Amino acid sequence: MGFLSVLSQAQRWVKERAGPGDCVVDATAGNGSDTLFLARTVGPRGRVFAFDVQEEALESTRRRLADDPDAGKLAPAELVLAGHETMEAALPADLHGRVAAVMFNLGYLPGASSPLITLPRTTLVALQAAVRLLRGGGALTAVVYPGHEGGKEEAEAVEAWAAELPQTVAQAVVYRFPQKPGSPYLIALNKR
Repeated sequence: MGFLSVLSQAQRWVKERAGPGDCVVDATAGNGSDTLFLARTVGPRGRVFAFDVQEEALESTRRRLADDPDAGKLAPAELVLAGHETMEAALPADLHGRVAAVMFNLGYLPGASSPLITLPRTTLVALQAAVRLLRGGGALTAVVYPGHEGGKEEAEAVEAWAAELPQTVAQAVVYRFPQKPGSPYLIALNKR
């Protein structure tokens, strides 16, 4: 049996820290995989916020949630047409410091008609906001994709940011497969 994929490992760490009734954030909705996972994890009493700058991504996410066979058992998801760097302003003030998990799946929207990619300047702002939104013991996961144009720079920026966080704020870890250079990898935090 091999190791979990980076996406599966991100979900595993989130599931260990978020549960029924919690508030969670998908910072990059994309095709809705993480949003659906989060909505299942926190259940109908939970709350999910999902951000994306592309209406195409939010529509894909909306369909994925609606088409799920267990749609009635999912948390309601608020789909926000905005960049992840706006999450702190978009979440109600009473949720600040109470979010159980924030997931980032950086890069680009697979199959999209647009060449948009996530950028270090907005991603770093979003990561800082996510740490402030998390409760103690909350998880932040960021899957980075160094294999596409602009991806290596973003991956290095996220990894450097995580390495510079004081250990009194969060514990950071990098999960990657060194035999596959250029493959996606996971940077995750557990807030203190």
